[in-house]
Amino acid sequence: MRDDPREILTESYRSAARLNGLRAEHLQKENQKLRLQLSLIQMSLSWRVTLPLRAVRALMFGRLLSGRPVSELPGRFLRLWRRDGLLGIRKAVIHRISRLKRIHGGRKKVVPGDTDLPHPYSAPSTFGTVRLKPQILIIAELSLKQCAKYRVWQKRDFLKTLGWSVHVVDWRDLAEAQSALQLCTHVIFYRVPGFDDVMKLVREAHRLGLAPRWEVDDLIFDEGEYRQNGNIDTLPAAERDLLLSGVALFRRCMLACGRGIASTAALAGAMREAGLTDVAVLENALDEQTLGIAEALPAPVPSGRIWISYGSGTNTHDADFRQAEAGLLAAMDEEPRLCLRVIGQLQLSSAFNRFGDRIERLTELTYPEYLKALSQTDIAIAPLEKTLFNDCKSNIKFLEAAIVRVAAICSPSAAFLTVVRDGKNGLLAADTAAWRNGFLTLARDGDYRKRLAETAYKDVMARYAPEAMAQTQARALFGLPSRREAEGLRVLMANVYFAPRSFGGATIVAEEMGRRLVRQGAQVSVMTSRPPAVDIPDGDVRYDVDGMMVFASVLSDGLDGVGHLDNPAMASRFAEVLEACQPDVVHVHAAQGLGTGILRICQERGIPYVLTLHDAWWLCERQFMVRGDGRYCFQTTIDPAVCQVCVPGVRHLADRAVVMRQALAGAALLISPSQAHRELYLANGIAPERIVVNRNGFCWPKRARRPRLPGTPLRFGFVGGTEAVKGYGLLKEAMQSLSRSDWELVVVDNKLNLGFQSIFPEDWTVRGTLRVVPAYTQAGLDDFYDQIDVLLFPSQWKESYGLTVREALARDVWVVTTSPGGQSEDVVDGVNGTWLPLDGKPQTLVQAVSALLDAPERFEGYVNPCKEQLATYDMQAEELYGFLKQAAGPSRAVPLNL
Repeated sequence: MRDDPREILTESYRSAARLNGLRAEHLQKENQKLRLQLSLIQMSLSWRVTLPLRAVRALMFGRLLSGRPVSELPGRFLRLWRRDGLLGIRKAVIHRISRLKRIHGGRKKVVPGDTDLPHPYSAPSTFGTVRLKPQILIIAELSLKQCAKYRVWQKRDFLKTLGWSVHVVDWRDLAEAQSALQLCTHVIFYRVPGFDDVMKLVREAHRLGLAPRWEVDDLIFDEGEYRQNGNIDTLPAAERDLLLSGVALFRRCMLACGRGIASTAALAGAMREAGLTDVAVLENALDEQTLGIAEALPAPVPSGRIWISYGSGTNTHDADFRQAEAGLLAAMDEEPRLCLRVIGQLQLSSAFNRFGDRIERLTELTYPEYLKALSQTDIAIAPLEKTLFNDCKSNIKFLEAAIVRVAAICSPSAAFLTVVRDGKNGLLAADTAAWRNGFLTLARDGDYRKRLAETAYKDVMARYAPEAMAQTQARALFGLPSRREAEGLRVLMANVYFAPRSFGGATIVAEEMGRRLVRQGAQVSVMTSRPPAVDIPDGDVRYDVDGMMVFASVLSDGLDGVGHLDNPAMASRFAEVLEACQPDVVHVHAAQGLGTGILRICQERGIPYVLTLHDAWWLCERQFMVRGDGRYCFQTTIDPAVCQVCVPGVRHLADRAVVMRQALAGAALLISPSQAHRELYLANGIAPERIVVNRNGFCWPKRARRPRLPGTPLRFGFVGGTEAVKGYGLLKEAMQSLSRSDWELVVVDNKLNLGFQSIFPEDWTVRGTLRVVPAYTQAGLDDFYDQIDVLLFPSQWKESYGLTVREALARDVWVVTTSPGGQSEDVVDGVNGTWLPLDGKPQTLVQAVSALLDAPERFEGYVNPCKEQLATYDMQAEELYGFLKQAAGPSRAVPLNL
């Protein structure tokens, strides 16, 4: 029956979306590199030295360095003179010089891509792997096709047979390997050299408690023994030096891992001799591909000749072949039916020239072609030079011969001795006479040859068939994946920021809810973002925060509106985290940058999700419904036509609305932090039963407030950052217009938590005292609010809540805030704060501040009389836990068959 055309079309759309997602991710990475290069250029000495030349060139074109026309200068000079006189002009000049120093002199603390990752990114994981779905990661050398076949793909299949999830990554893909490490419960580094970037991965594996194993199938970590291999001497000097130079790197990585896996017992012994104490043996074996090829091969066609085959995968086997050469020449001289087929690369002695067409060379064969060529011969040989290097090799040539039912003669090296029973399922030849006699015996006794081949086939299938390998060797080493016992509600939270990048009110709320859900017995994991960094590969980082397991994916700077809305790269990472954590419910807070794709993943997997609507992003392109001029939109029921005028030139608004409607409709429950914010969503089509209020909480002070010193200037505080929507520009203009100096303003620069400064005192011209301080942590709440008497909260939109408002009210700090909106619901005008209209006028704030400055005595011993109505974090978390349990209950969705 033909596939449904609609399903094919749907899958095509999805594949196209993934391809465009990969393209977008690549372009974003290129953009990040270019931005980093530009930042480095602008911070360089040459850029600073050439500043005067660029200034002169700009003036020649009638422009300033800022790009503004020179013609604007006289008017700006006169306006400044009229307002502030000579003092104002002096301050403006100092300000401009300081700003040039910042821009062109490299005052920025951290450039993109050069962020030092603080604790807890580098701290050892306390959870280890117990909360993750059992998964084995193989970071491997995949360019050696046959090696990968036996050591990577076979192992993957054995482990999948046992029920393991297995992920394979090429060691050169450092970012992917870094990310995969965060989600696995076991890791194997197969044939990986210890370059510096790789060693970071090994250290990361140890940090995560993975106890990594280094795996190998050749003695490539011991230079002394490597040089004993005669095949090395047959290589060109440059190629030989390249091989030997890698020995130290392999050894470095092996010892750093601390545990090993070897393909043979002899190789395991060499690894122990090198310094490892824990080394397991997992042999090379057969796989379904090999068995399938062998079963499909045609029966050999008798030719009257006895063909001997020798397979050489590389050009490093000349010395090995010489072990059988003299015996083979003697046998071919004595028995004219004997012929030699060389498959692969080999330098044959000129002594074989005398045999003419009895010598055949086959090269550039695929693996199926190789097995077919082998099956059409009568005798397979596996000669090895007697060295420890060769004792460490596997017996794969015997296995291949056995599976196509061809009798074999092998050197008595360690690996062959484990499976070859001399005279029963094959022959062993240690010298020229044994090789000669073996060839002649098998050539002259066809029945004996067949008996050896059949016995070898049975022996090999019993020990090396995939099912046998999975149930014996693989299971002995890895066991069976453990079943995760139910340990409370499993919650996966998603928020664009998370500790240690505690940026914004939504982040603080998400962190506090996570901590309290943990105390209630829930298993909480978190998906968040992190900036690029130079000290670890560009990939995910897993770390612990107060009982929560946090996964941070790289989120580049400079995402546009569409990138914040739908981020395919983040959706892909989220899908992997979701699979590893297997939550009962997903709780999404601020999804900007993470993108709505994470919600579609939940729907596909049948995992219910809950959205906390911290702002209007789900309804409006401008997250806080503030127009380009900084004024609040004042729409209630949002009109797309009005939005198109507000953001002209943007073509994606219609598609954005479709995506957001689907995201909201797919949620098991919607949560609003306040009733005022709930009303906004109700006005835009959300059914009342689908959205509940879960009031944001706060932390009560841990100690009594320090009393205000009588007679000291009134102290104001502002915590909103530099965003216009938070009223930064309005605040600055208002405070600069005050003609009195009996006040102090403490401004928090919250960008310092992200690694750079955004507020500079020299940008302000005020008569009072201005202090810029770093963002406080939750532990520093009391200390910060002890510094102020009044919190200024001139937000220019109807906030969904207002965390700092509640923190201030709980600490007997008067609040000046705009109203209406969630920010003012706990403020009683004239009782514990001052309401301001949402008019965007600095003079309105000036009047409120001036009124407070005129009556400073009201703050002597002031206590907020309305504190009892405030909701705490504990109250919020208890209610939230009930909502999440309800969402994860019997009505849980089923995966969509897309």
